[in-house]
Formats: sequence, C-alpha cells, structure tokens
Amino acid sequence: MADFDLIRVEVAYALPHKQKIIALLVEPGTTALAAVQRSKITDHFPDLDIASAKMGIFGQSLGTKGLDSADKHVLHAGDRVEIYRPLASDPKDARRKRAEKADAGKSETPADSNAGIDSPAA
Repeated sequence: MADFDLIRVEVAYALPHKQKIIALLVEPGTTALAAVQRSKITDHFPDLDIASAKMGIFGQSLGTKGLDSADKHVLHAGDRVEIYRPLASDPKDARRKRAEKADAGKSETPADSNAGIDSPAA
C-alpha cells in the first residue's frame, strides 16, 4: 500500500507526571485498538494494560452513546485515540462523602447565629 493511501491518527495517554502522544500512519479501516497496539505506547508506560483500558476519540468514550467498542471502531483521518486511566474513586461515592462532610459541618454550628453577640445599647 502506498503512503498516500494511509491516514494519520494519534494515540494519547497521560499520567499526572508524564504524557505521550504518538502520531501514526495507518491503513484505512484500522480500529482504535489496532492503532493503540501499533503505537507501542506500552513501551513508554509498561504498567498500561491496553486490553482492559477504556478508550475514546476526542473525549467520547468508545462503546457508549452509539459508538462501537475500541476493537470495532474504525478510525478516520485525524482521529486521536485517548486511553483513559481508571478512576481513583467512584465519582458518586466522592460526591456522597462530600455531602456527608458538609452536613456534619452544618450540625456543628451554633443553632442561634447571633449567639454570643452583644446587642447594641438602646
């Protein structure tokens, strides 16, 4: 296949202290998973398990909202495959904990907001 038949795509992964975007020329019909495998991004991030990693295209998660999964999603010229890190905590749990903490803080405040304040002399 001649170079003019290839399309340019990118594969991106980031940790808090290290980021990498790898540009690739791939054949039309290449899937997101195949591009990630060809990018050899695991050479830069040996702990990355691409078989279980969630992926997306420009912030749109693959396998959701009508998009095919990474092993079936065919890339278009200019696509950037993003490999997502697992969440450190469940967002619903984190929100619930913040709400509980805020509620606990409210119950510790004095019932009368004017308590301890002297009234001006009349």
